[in-house]
Amino acid sequence: MRNFTLPTILIAISFFAFSFKAAPDKIKSIESAVVSKYAVVTIDAAAINSFFKKYPKLKKYQKDVEGIYKAKEYKSIWYDDKSISEFGALLYQKVNVLKDQGIDSTMPYKEVIDEAFNESDNIVPPQIDTELLLTNMYVFYASNVYSGVDSATLKKIGWYLPSKTISYSRILDSLIVDNSRLNEDDYLLFNQYYKLQDALKKYRKIEKDNLWQKITIDSANYKDLRPDDTAIAIKQIRQRLYVVGDLKQDNKSDIYDEELMAGVLNYKRRYNLKLNYAITRDHINQLNEPISKRIKTIMLNMERCRWIPTKLAKANEYIMVNIPSFRMFYVKGGQYALVSDIFVGSRLSETVIFSGTMDRIVFSPYWYVPKSIIQNELKLQMANDKNYLADHNMEWNGGKVRQKPGPKNSLGLVKFMFPNPNDIYMHDTPAKSLFEFEKRTFSHGCINVKEAKALALEILKDDPDWPVDKIDKAMSGEKETTCMLKNKIPVYIG
Repeated sequence: MRNFTLPTILIAISFFAFSFKAAPDKIKSIESAVVSKYAVVTIDAAAINSFFKKYPKLKKYQKDVEGIYKAKEYKSIWYDDKSISEFGALLYQKVNVLKDQGIDSTMPYKEVIDEAFNESDNIVPPQIDTELLLTNMYVFYASNVYSGVDSATLKKIGWYLPSKTISYSRILDSLIVDNSRLNEDDYLLFNQYYKLQDALKKYRKIEKDNLWQKITIDSANYKDLRPDDTAIAIKQIRQRLYVVGDLKQDNKSDIYDEELMAGVLNYKRRYNLKLNYAITRDHINQLNEPISKRIKTIMLNMERCRWIPTKLAKANEYIMVNIPSFRMFYVKGGQYALVSDIFVGSRLSETVIFSGTMDRIVFSPYWYVPKSIIQNELKLQMANDKNYLADHNMEWNGGKVRQKPGPKNSLGLVKFMFPNPNDIYMHDTPAKSLFEFEKRTFSHGCINVKEAKALALEILKDDPDWPVDKIDKAMSGEKETTCMLKNKIPVYIG
């Protein structure tokens, strides 16, 4: 590798110009003097056009590259004196380990860039080529790591949150000031991304070391494993819990002892399972999921995290629905105000991933039965029982079927509305027993909230127009009452 240095004067000037924009004319004149000393590459519109004709596979980055150089007044970004800067070397290093970011993508013409960094290679691309190749590499890196894949691909993986708008030039300025932001940058990516990145490294090492051993059971005659049981599978489960970190040591015992009991609880707590000591066939099936699939899941969720607005983690108030963990989190004042179990859509009517804004709470709601349910379920019931609607507190209303307010209403005594084309909302439910199941996929797509009343009370806690006694009366099931929220609440379902 060649020696790489980045002039501290240029960093300081860039920082003040970017962060404070004070005395712009004076800063610009000083910056121009410094840059002229180090910028040995001449860049103009003609040179950029010529470059993309020579390297046509990078054509999709041309607009971004032109924007960057226009903002930089066509000055070199990657050279100081006659060598590539330290920042350029760091970017090159990051692209070489892109796999650690959960990204399986290759930079076009990477072999040409390699030549610029290979000290023993006699073939060195022209400086103008290296300069523009590195800028393209930066856009390639930023578009993969900070922006995520294209929206069409996102639809395939089921992620509909609005994408962030990112200025590559603005990010580049901040990275030049502080190179370490290339390694971890919470203001660009949702903080959960970095936790997943650590998990990805952990699971890849487990895979590499061949520590993910299958747990063997007799599927036909399997009985739940409980404390004091003895079985080969118990020894294998112990080894797995040790490998993933739920147990501090592996004593190799095939007896379900107190040490393993603690590890099982750690495992179940991580997966939001019922906190008991029984190890069921479903638990074994989950433990036997191939590690390659687990790694793909982590990479997929890293991709999703690239599309979550970073302001979410710092927002004063929002609701996050985590579908696979069957939980809802209500954050208020930067703290968890309420965490509730939920149940969501079944495989045939999955809860859709999207974001919305809650603008109202409806107490003692009517339930307007969707056409699909009328066609697929109600018509048959009504054909077999002419009193079916009356017996279920339902009625025809303008050509539609609705269920009247009351404690047996399918929406319970309160629903939370955030307008969306999927007609999905959160609501109470009379079927409280369903929350006893670990895997809760029972709805037709909406989110059923166990602590629905507590959520309504918490949301309206600071609203003097809605004291507790008024909420209690509104939830009596007598008539539908709507409360328009004074402050709309972001809702993220993912």
